[in-house]
Amino acid sequence: MFSFLKPRKVSKVSDNSEEAAQSDSARASKKRWTDSLSLTRSKLGEKITQIFSTKTLVDDDLFDQLETVLLTSDVGVSATQQLIEKTKAIAKKNNLQTTSEVRATLKTQMLSLLGRLCNPKKEKTGRPYVILIAGVNGAGKTTTIGKLTKQFTEAGKSVLLAAGDTFRAAAEEQIKIWGERNQVTVVSQSRGDSAAVIYDAIESAKAKNIDVVLADTAGRLPTQKHLMAELEKVKRVMGKAIDTAPNEVMLVIDANTGQNAIEQVKSFDEALGVDSIVLTKLDGTAKGGCLFGVAEYRDIPIKYIGIGEGIEDLIPFSAEEFIDAMLQE
Repeated sequence: MFSFLKPRKVSKVSDNSEEAAQSDSARASKKRWTDSLSLTRSKLGEKITQIFSTKTLVDDDLFDQLETVLLTSDVGVSATQQLIEKTKAIAKKNNLQTTSEVRATLKTQMLSLLGRLCNPKKEKTGRPYVILIAGVNGAGKTTTIGKLTKQFTEAGKSVLLAAGDTFRAAAEEQIKIWGERNQVTVVSQSRGDSAAVIYDAIESAKAKNIDVVLADTAGRLPTQKHLMAELEKVKRVMGKAIDTAPNEVMLVIDANTGQNAIEQVKSFDEALGVDSIVLTKLDGTAKGGCLFGVAEYRDIPIKYIGIGEGIEDLIPFSAEEFIDAMLQE
């Protein structure tokens, strides 16, 4: 498994100094999550907190109010039903008497559901390690590629980029800019289809003993069946260049799409078999509740979330930090 973490520098510091540094890091991480989720928290987290602050009885009305908030906050019907039914069943079984106990139970169930998105899948080994990047137009695929490239190179991996979005005129220029910023090679063609470009990129990576190939693709809507079929063709052609490719199919989703994100996951998963997800623009939306619906569909790991435009603003997803930031009092 590729790790993007930098090797930790060992220095001679006292235990107290090391503990203080870890504490400062934890506080900074918590603040970053809290700041980034301010919009989603105002739509979902604060409304849940308000219910528990005003309700004193554990009754059907409490659960009805919670259900309404979840349904209107992009959590989705199936995920909402699962969360409410499990919380209600535990409350009845354990004879919970206070709303604070119910709140703790709901939080546990939310964490349990989102925890499915944190289980890394067994990666298909091979060199180069080829990641096929897919998603709809405007989701942030090319920007994500630039940020991933930085993380790979900082981890000591050699990277090659494939400009596989041959439909959009500006796409090649964008990925070349990211290539220049990260000082990595970009394989492109002035003419040719996406599959041909990515095939050549993999062949080049094999010849140069490159560690990682990040393959961009044209954005497409799940309803565009002919374009989805072409994406399936790209995947087949990659396997002809090297039988382990693609090692990973990564789907990039714009968090602003809310409930539609779930349909995107389903469609791309059916066509390609999605191995991981990057959720972009989470800092600029109130629709982060869609994560619960994605988790209810299938346990596809969310590797990263995008919380800004900067090259450093791609961080590993943490269900615990997400829930804590959402439901802080």
